[in-house]
Amino acid sequence: MNQALVCAKRAFEHDDVPIGAVIVRDGKIIARGENQVQKRKNPTLHAEIVAINRACKKLGTKFLDGCDIYVSLEPCAMCATAISFARMNNVFFAAPDEKGGGITSNSKIYDTDKHLWKPNVHQMHEYADQSAKMLRDFFALRRKKQ
Repeated sequence: MNQALVCAKRAFEHDDVPIGAVIVRDGKIIARGENQVQKRKNPTLHAEIVAINRACKKLGTKFLDGCDIYVSLEPCAMCATAISFARMNNVFFAAPDEKGGGITSNSKIYDTDKHLWKPNVHQMHEYADQSAKMLRDFFALRRKKQ
């Protein structure tokens, strides 16, 4: 999770919402991603999507069986669905996202019986404050600039 927070900091530095993701297989990081929505002018380039694309390219496959993803903020519905489609084993997230969360806070997409693949979900509470503070600082700075 520390590495996901490092990725979130990189997103902050290029004026994107500070969210980072890391994909791990067999205890080794195989891909990292940070939000690139503002940087690349693409609303789908969330940290999880960037990391999934990089992991698939590195492994040469469309499925990420045996992989886990660590995310600094609870994934949105789009990212949670992408994680499911990639067939990852576990999702670990630091802070919940009460407005946009797609797993435990809002749309709860894995709660439906019709979802094809359901990863195990774990909140890492010990990192929640650090992630939430980075998000609060980012939005405070954004409001100040406006």
